[in-house]
Amino acid sequence: MRRSDFRAAPGKIVCVGLNYAEHVAEGGRAGPSRPLLFGKFASAVIRDGEPIVRPPGTRALDLEVELGVVIGTRARHVRRADALDHVAGFVVVNDISARDWQGVKQALGEGEVGDGQWLRAKSSDTFLPVGSDFVTPDEVDLRGMHLRSWRIPGGGDGPGEPILMQDGTTADMIWRVDELLEFITAAVTLEPGDIVATGTPSGVGVFRDPPVFLEPGDRVRCEIDAIGVLENPIVDWSPDHA
Repeated sequence: MRRSDFRAAPGKIVCVGLNYAEHVAEGGRAGPSRPLLFGKFASAVIRDGEPIVRPPGTRALDLEVELGVVIGTRARHVRRADALDHVAGFVVVNDISARDWQGVKQALGEGEVGDGQWLRAKSSDTFLPVGSDFVTPDEVDLRGMHLRSWRIPGGGDGPGEPILMQDGTTADMIWRVDELLEFITAAVTLEPGDIVATGTPSGVGVFRDPPVFLEPGDRVRCEIDAIGVLENPIVDWSPDHA
């Protein structure tokens, strides 16, 4: 079943870092020996078309298109073979990151340091756009889904030409969806409506030369062929967002 009116209301959001081999390589890092997990707050969730708000104090917003897994039935200590039985469907998500707060060296100026952890950098308000297109497991082939993201520059008389940033497939994933759900639920019970963001392919802005960051007036578009498109504008914080 395909729906185009999905409204995410997760109790928990579990994200996976460094889960695409080419993304690991572009950052010049060694891949983790087990899935690297972190969380986002529900207050980070926004819908398609709603603004991503750049909070005061960061100047290095980056985009990460990801396959989002929406949990359908309670999952605790699930086996890999049964993991997909607990999945309601899949959505496009965008794991927005403040790379300077995260502490990525390419985003830091002289004398600057990051927070030492990812909470503020990854979970600030509006930092998880979630698409309204929702597809059930029978409609997708998880072995080769195509993910892309674009930065659409703002300014001037209107939006500029979209600039392709990421272009990868789930074939590059280090841990598959069933493996991730087995690993996560060995420690964390997933409830209906929870979202697992499964990692991002290469092409993010921070590892470009020079780095490319999202600016107010830009738009960011994320697409997964089998699911749909998610697009959001970038704005600076103002009292209107209080």
